Amino acid sequence: MTFQRALLVILLGCSTTFGQTPKDIVPLWPGDAPGAKGKESADVPGLWIYPAEKKNKRPTVVVICPGGGYRIHAVDHEGHQIAKFFNRKGITAVVLRYRLGPKYQHPAPLQDAQRAVRYVRSKAKEWGVSKDRVGIMGFSAGGHLASTLATHFDPGKPDSADPIEQESCRPDFAVLGYAVVSFTADFSHRGSGRNLLGAEPDEEL
Repeated sequence: MTFQRALLVILLGCSTTFGQTPKDIVPLWPGDAPGAKGKESADVPGLWIYPAEKKNKRPTVVVICPGGGYRIHAVDHEGHQIAKFFNRKGITAVVLRYRLGPKYQHPAPLQDAQRAVRYVRSKAKEWGVSKDRVGIMGFSAGGHLASTLATHFDPGKPDSADPIEQESCRPDFAVLGYAVVSFTADFSHRGSGRNLLGAEPDEEL
């Protein structure tokens, strides 16, 4: 059994019987997302929110990015079940539905991840969590997205009329689960690179 499979067995064994999957997704933007190309669900990035129970609640929040090669969301075993596992530990979790290729390519997924961290920080007081304990976690292509956010962030725009945009999108920690880490090496995941950057991306990109 590989390390990755063993890790999933442990996580899923702890999580599958706990809590309910939220039915509703919370849109990240009140209107169209930046660069929106339609009004369907695939055009509306959002969050499934899993608040921790009060009895053992910790001030930490984890934003979870499911994998799927930037083409689909492996939202069950790399999203909802992981969020339930964190809930068992008293940690609030949110599962990110980010925009996917080939319809949406870079920087749309990164914009969605940045907005997700800002959104969580804007809700810190309401949720009873700390702004300085907001992290991101991702699996496979979602791990690539998490690592991209961990190296591409800004402190927010204090003069923005949108209070969410005033918040920093820098994660306080990042957890990468068997992440896609290269689009150029022999072991790179070509499908993820194609869906995110196109068939023949500029070398600099």
